[in-house]
Amino acid sequence: MIMPAIPDHDAWSAWHPAELGCRLAGVDRPWCVVGGWALDLWHGRQTRDHEDLEFTILRGDVPAFRAALAGLEFFTAHDGVVEPLPTDRDPPSHVFQIWALDATERRWRVDMMIEPGTPRDWVYKRDARITRPRAEMVATTPDGLPYLNPAAILLFKAKHLRTRDEADFALALPGLPAAERSWLKQCLAWLHPGHPWIGIL
Repeated sequence: MIMPAIPDHDAWSAWHPAELGCRLAGVDRPWCVVGGWALDLWHGRQTRDHEDLEFTILRGDVPAFRAALAGLEFFTAHDGVVEPLPTDRDPPSHVFQIWALDATERRWRVDMMIEPGTPRDWVYKRDARITRPRAEMVATTPDGLPYLNPAAILLFKAKHLRTRDEADFALALPGLPAAERSWLKQCLAWLHPGHPWIGIL
């Protein structure tokens, strides 16, 4: 039997976060929307188009989320290489992204990202010295969708400074509480000395 080719990396027709929330409604393990969609959940409205939909989970909870998303096919994504993840195999320890494919439509629906934290604590995956209680880092929309604190989203975005990252920062800045501005500024000074956002914060 010839297996279908893996779709192109840009073959995304991502779900809306509400769709993901419905599918994960029965999962009692920590998860939250991240990336640009997390900022829009915080804003309370969609501010721009999104190429994908990212959410994070803990490594030990991968089987539970795969079960909740039954009907999709799962692929590891690492260093630009996307490979099938067999149903009876856990992702290797060096892999932190799992793409979920709608096998019928041959479109990617969601990016399941593995974070290094615990049920109690959120840990910044690019530097484990940065940690905060999960209760401070994950908020919930009025209809129950969990999303990562916008200051943490901006910390991730600060590394690359793409056009959309700059736009997301400019839009989010006026609404960031003073304490979150201070935390983000301290993190940037530590991880990215001289970063242009430090002076603005």
